[in-house]
Amino acid sequence: MKILIGGGGTGGHIYPALALARHALAKDSETEILFVGSAAGLENKIIPASGFSLVTIPARGFQRSFKQVGLTVKNFFGGLRCSWKVISDYRPNVVLGTGGYVAAPLVLSALLKRFPVVLHEQNALPGLVNRWFAPFARRVCLSFAETEKRMPFFSKTIFTGNPRASEVSALSRQEGCRHLDLDPGEKNLLIYGGSRGAQKLNRVVIAYLKNDFLPEGVNLIYVTGDIYYREVAAELTRLPARVKLYSYLTEMPEALAAADLAVTRSGATTLAEITALGVPALLVPSPNVVNNHQYFNARLLSDAGAAVLIEEKDFDHRRLQKEINRLLAEPLLLKQMSRQSRQMGVTDAAEKLYRCLQEVAL
Repeated sequence: MKILIGGGGTGGHIYPALALARHALAKDSETEILFVGSAAGLENKIIPASGFSLVTIPARGFQRSFKQVGLTVKNFFGGLRCSWKVISDYRPNVVLGTGGYVAAPLVLSALLKRFPVVLHEQNALPGLVNRWFAPFARRVCLSFAETEKRMPFFSKTIFTGNPRASEVSALSRQEGCRHLDLDPGEKNLLIYGGSRGAQKLNRVVIAYLKNDFLPEGVNLIYVTGDIYYREVAAELTRLPARVKLYSYLTEMPEALAAADLAVTRSGATTLAEITALGVPALLVPSPNVVNNHQYFNARLLSDAGAAVLIEEKDFDHRRLQKEINRLLAEPLLLKQMSRQSRQMGVTDAAEKLYRCLQEVAL
């Protein structure tokens, strides 16, 4: 089977696609996979480093200014032209779109050329591109069952979960601690802001650490994001040995497996990993994303008792101290949150999505 996968920009679109690609190769070593992305997105770095081929096309997110709209339209038609050629040359058996502006020209080209299309929606609140094309796709695979009611009428939806969950679910706490050189007998706190980091989260954590709020006997794994690392490191020149500071952590699943509590954003891939491992979480949704979709992601976990939701406007270092101290002081509550979180995880998501591709492939 030849699979063409389009999507990118952020880790939320990339990591589930990579998880599916690795699963497909494990099922059939003769599977051929080609990714389509943009030169400016994270996929340009992550996908080749993962051993897969990537073709880049012109692509640009929607902008509100008149000048930027013109550039967006120009890039879209450039992307459409390039996608048409990629599909003609590659002749895939099926095209998988993972959402985002990169996927739009590829999915439209595939539909116009009558190649079967499967869409994967990572978020609780579906993105614009997937809503546009959902009625015309052979399958629309959902990470959250609740998303079905938000999809257009006539969409052929199926709840598969997020393939990223399949890759991390087998990790144990002992493995995670060993990988990061942590004592499994001690409590571990993980703080990170998603694949690109988060400025507000970093500012709050800097104030939290400068005020010496980290409880005694608790290790902190703190991932700043590449673009914020220098700023954070300059502010925190005297960190105790129990604080491990990283700019980026490729071993994020291992860090989550080791964590007794995670403080993070609520992107779809992050939540797939958290629920696969059953990690209690304090979620601070980014308000700077389309349609505030991270808030809706976080609400699903908080309503289920798997996480605590704090909106960014209410988030400061004293609120962070209060919630961390409260949660770490209540092991029974953490166990209950972990149990609720794990119940939301879909550990066979990659296989479910793979079967959908097989069912519609030419």
